[in-house]
Amino acid sequence: MALVRAFLAVVEAGGVTRAAASLGLSQAAASQQIKRLEEALDCRLFERTGRRLMLAPAGERLLAQARRLLAMNDEVWSSMRTPSFEGEVRLGVPYDLVGSFVPGVLRRFAKAQPRVRVSLVCEDSKIVREALTSGGVDLALTTETECGRYGETLRTDRLVWVGVAGGDAHLRDPLPVSLGAPSCVFRPVAIEALGKARRDWRAVCEVSRMEPVHAVLEAGLAVAPLLRSSVPERFEILGREARLPALPEFRINLYVPPGLSPAARDLADHVRAAFSGRARNMHNN
Repeated sequence: MALVRAFLAVVEAGGVTRAAASLGLSQAAASQQIKRLEEALDCRLFERTGRRLMLAPAGERLLAQARRLLAMNDEVWSSMRTPSFEGEVRLGVPYDLVGSFVPGVLRRFAKAQPRVRVSLVCEDSKIVREALTSGGVDLALTTETECGRYGETLRTDRLVWVGVAGGDAHLRDPLPVSLGAPSCVFRPVAIEALGKARRDWRAVCEVSRMEPVHAVLEAGLAVAPLLRSSVPERFEILGREARLPALPEFRINLYVPPGLSPAARDLADHVRAAFSGRARNMHNN
């Protein structure tokens, strides 16, 4: 596997020198590993064209299989070295994050910890925080303008106005808006922004669940304030030409109170990885 890893490092780095640095080897040691692999396979894997190192036909055939082999090797080692947990973890998540981030997190966690049951509690961020305080959930993801005790900000994301592609709801007066339920954290922010802009508005949809919000948008009946990262591809982020007031940034926070079970702490690590871009390197991916 060390020889295969060296081969892939040379391919990805475009040369032996940079590959050696990424592997923590000397250039001579990296070259020796490539030579040993070529001897074991009885073929040339690279050809030199001028000063460039190119894959030989045999190297091109090996490349895809080497990646699969290395991925399988890493998966086996990772799964065997990852501690196995049992029990249940209750994760509180606001409606706007359920569709965009949570499925990938739960899928990877289920592979890594198949004996742990995850219960998903979907509510507005304010209610999720209350459930965390009362013990109704173990972990909580929220969208907020600030971050409270036991919380950590995983990402900041701007609130944007969204409508259906080619729609004209943003041109109507009063402006038809999907504002979410009274407990929605986006609602007062959007109302304040519209008030400062002296834009008359009327509520079309006042629930926080995404299905009715998306239905109203898709029908072209309203615009809605959503986090940029949660906007489905079929909708359009309305720019300055829509003459709608700018909206602030929100924080995506993870709350991990002390005294959690090992399974809950492991799920928290999976959530952090999803937001930091490390999800592909988590175990059993």
